[in-house]
Amino acid sequence: MLLLLAVVAFSACQARYEPNWESLDKRPLPDWYDKGKFGIFIHWGVFSVPSFGSEWFWHSWRSGSKSYVDFMTKNYRQDWAYADFAEQFTAEFYDPNAWADIFKASGAKYVVLTSKHHE
Repeated sequence: MLLLLAVVAFSACQARYEPNWESLDKRPLPDWYDKGKFGIFIHWGVFSVPSFGSEWFWHSWRSGSKSYVDFMTKNYRQDWAYADFAEQFTAEFYDPNAWADIFKASGAKYVVLTSKHHE
């Protein structure tokens, strides 16, 4: 429900902003967000498959970070592409009801699921 409210609030915003900080800093803070005070952002995407590093996996690997390159060399074939992780992203242990119970017990007022981050 809270996420739905966020989507509706975002969709209702008709203002246009330029791709610069001066313009973006003029956007109003949504009232529901300001009053919520505490929310949860979940970063969960194909970068979860290798379970190495962080949600910056693709960037770190492609920019040549030694630990990421070494990890990929040791664990995956040479022609492995980042997109190849997608078919292994099964979420087999995902239990949305358990997650919702935990979020509610934490006092969070909203949850944002980020499934594609830094890719």
